[in-house]
Amino acid sequence: MAKLHMIEHPLVQHKISLMRDKNTGTKEFRELMNETAMLICYEATKDLPLKEIEMETPLGMARTKIVSGRKLAVVPVLRAGLGMIDGVTSLVPAAKIGHIGMFRDPDTHDSVKYYCKLPDDIAERDVIMVDPMLATGNTACSALTELKKAGVKNIKFMCILCSPEGASHLIKTHPDVDIYCGAMDEGLNEDKFIVPGLGDAGDRIFGTK
Repeated sequence: MAKLHMIEHPLVQHKISLMRDKNTGTKEFRELMNETAMLICYEATKDLPLKEIEMETPLGMARTKIVSGRKLAVVPVLRAGLGMIDGVTSLVPAAKIGHIGMFRDPDTHDSVKYYCKLPDDIAERDVIMVDPMLATGNTACSALTELKKAGVKNIKFMCILCSPEGASHLIKTHPDVDIYCGAMDEGLNEDKFIVPGLGDAGDRIFGTK
């Protein structure tokens, strides 16, 4: 069964608070998003397998450890997920990057796919999907379904904020996908936005309205 991992590190909480502030500008918001994504990714990758190797240091031979096993890919949900990519790839620079484009129908709140481009070997990789906001969970669940259609077996989902409804929906729909999240808010408003939240993450990352 999937688990919801709440990242309570003080730096994560501090940076999320700064992102919530309506007076935080685009440049600072974008930087905070990437920094927070990096910190959450640090927690999401703590179970990566290791293997012991021997290498020569300037002072002698050392038995040390490196990451082993399947390679990673990062898949942002467009467009807001792009704001988390630099933070994740700063820790895992060799990861391949795919893209899944989804938009939420303003009337039905259902997710609609408009783009999907994944690495050719995506089925052979472990995947971290990133999207700042897990609101209703409809978009995340649809994007995760696309990954599974492509043959991906091991997926983690990373977000900055979630609602109780969104987390519950994702866990119920994809019980094999763990969620790594910075904070859970009260719930959703009538327009299905997280409250109190931090506004529209995509607009604040890219400076659009």
